[in-house]
Amino acid sequence: MKIKTLMDLYTEQLNDMYSAEKQLTKALPKMAKAASHPELRAGFEKHLRETQDHLARVEKLLVSLDRKPGRKVCEAMKGLVEEGAEMIEIDADDDVRDAGLIVAAQKVEHYEIASYGCLRTHATLLGRPADAKVLDRILEEEKATDVALTELAMNLVNAEAAY
Repeated sequence: MKIKTLMDLYTEQLNDMYSAEKQLTKALPKMAKAASHPELRAGFEKHLRETQDHLARVEKLLVSLDRKPGRKVCEAMKGLVEEGAEMIEIDADDDVRDAGLIVAAQKVEHYEIASYGCLRTHATLLGRPADAKVLDRILEEEKATDVALTELAMNLVNAEAAY
């Protein structure tokens, strides 16, 4: 697809995030299964439900633009998911593996926060306030997940991994 306008970029990036969320729906169950801390496992399971909702919301945005989702592969998320898979397989104590899973998950969250922040701004500039509202809600949920991961790391997992 040629990208000539901000609308072209917006739809291309929506497709990118559709792919990213779809990849995460496959990766999060594996991360949850690999987590040894019940709180971390529960966090991954909660975020899986949110991710499934994000996927549906992004799909609705694409359909409203007469775009068919699913033709693009988000290469950035592909790489981030591979990093998560590497953390699952590391030969380490459970606490260290959990700390690594949090690192991988936060890298994903930061990518999503940057992407959804830009998409929200583009929707606003394109005069699509309903889209901007949907994207802002997703953005806030991604930020909340990042904060929850930080708190879990700081208050439990990293301290246990250090000993």
